Formats: sequence, structure tokens, C-alpha cells
Amino acid sequence: MLIISEIFGPTIQGEGALIGTPTVFVRTGGCDFRCSWCDTLHAVDKKYKDDWLTMSAQDVFEQVEQLSGGKPILVTLSGGNPATQDLSELIKIGKAKGYRFAMETQGSVSAPWFAMLDHLTLSPKPPSSKMRFDQVRFDTSLHNANNTNISLKIVIADHTDLEWAGELKSQYPKLPLYLQPCNLELKNTPSLEKLTTQTLNLVDEVLKRGWFDTSVLPQLHVYLWGNEKGV
Repeated sequence: MLIISEIFGPTIQGEGALIGTPTVFVRTGGCDFRCSWCDTLHAVDKKYKDDWLTMSAQDVFEQVEQLSGGKPILVTLSGGNPATQDLSELIKIGKAKGYRFAMETQGSVSAPWFAMLDHLTLSPKPPSSKMRFDQVRFDTSLHNANNTNISLKIVIADHTDLEWAGELKSQYPKLPLYLQPCNLELKNTPSLEKLTTQTLNLVDEVLKRGWFDTSVLPQLHVYLWGNEKGV
């Protein structure tokens, strides 16, 4: 059985390598991290667990299939940390009907079923998150993903985060790197002006460093829907 915070869509992926791609989100409940700027506390903090559902993989897929009108679509596994649960059966059921699966996780927990994914976004948390990066666990996640399309996505809140991202870039030069400014306005409607300024500043820093193989992207869903859930 799976612990599910919410299932919603179709919408678009708002960040990372698949930005703009139509998708249905399956957001699991629970996380082994508690980042200082977490924007999905409703799927992380156990005080919200009464809102979470216990569902079989078949039940989850049936809801995905209903949302997509039975037409195969990209399914994005998110959280919380979706890697803390065994999602292999859900992926197996969906793939048998032509659905593709992507997942984002920080790389703190890994499993052999990562190799079943069509795309894996590893998003290790930078110093501003107040969480510890475990390189051994991260490398195990890379190993388990095997031939899966893998990309590296790092949220940047300050200069220290950017320097840390540069270190990871040097250690994993073959991984496509996506940087995005951190949304720090979680209790209010985000200011598009501030978001744009953050993004422009990040672009300037990346170009100044000559990181010409790095992509800078906004959180598109924040631009379109602010901090609204379920979009």
C-alpha cells in the first residue's frame, strides 16, 4: 500500500529537464528531510497525515488513468520524497498501458526500481536547506538508476548554494545540470518581479562563471499559479 498526499492533473511540469511537459502528478506523503524552505509541507509534515490516503498501486493508477482520460501521459512521482516508498508496482501497471514515469528525489534514499523510470531528477538539497548531503547515498541512487535518463537539479537561494552547486557540477560533469532560483515567499503570493530578478541574477552568475553547459530555469508553475496546490 502507498501513502499518497495528492494526485492531480493533467497539468505541466513546472521545473527541471521536463519543464512544460504535460503530466499527471502523484505526490506521495512523507519525507526523510525537512528543508528550511520546503514548498510542499502538506506532503512532508506528519501533522497533515490525516489528509493523506492509503491506496494500492492499482487504485493510484486508476485515478491517474481517469484524470488523463485513458490517454497515456507522463506521470510525475513527487513528494515529500517518493523514493521512501516502493513505487515499482505502480510503474509496472502504468507502463503496461503506455504511460511514462518521471521522478524527482534528493538522492538520500535509493532503490533498484529506479531503473524502471523513464527520467530521474536528482535534486540534492543545498546548504540553505539546512539538510546534510550524503554523497554515498547519492551515488547509490545514480547506480540504481542504471540507464535511466538522469538530470541534476539544484535550487539556489544564496551565494553559498551557488558555490556548492559548482562543486557538484565538477564532480558530476556528465549529468545535465539545471539551476533554479528558490521560492522563499511561501506564505504570501510570490512577487513575479522578485522571481524575475532572482532568475536574472542567477543567469548573470552562471554566464560569468562560463557554465555554458548549465541550464537556468524558473519554477514555471509558480509564475503561472503562485503557491496554489494541485496544479
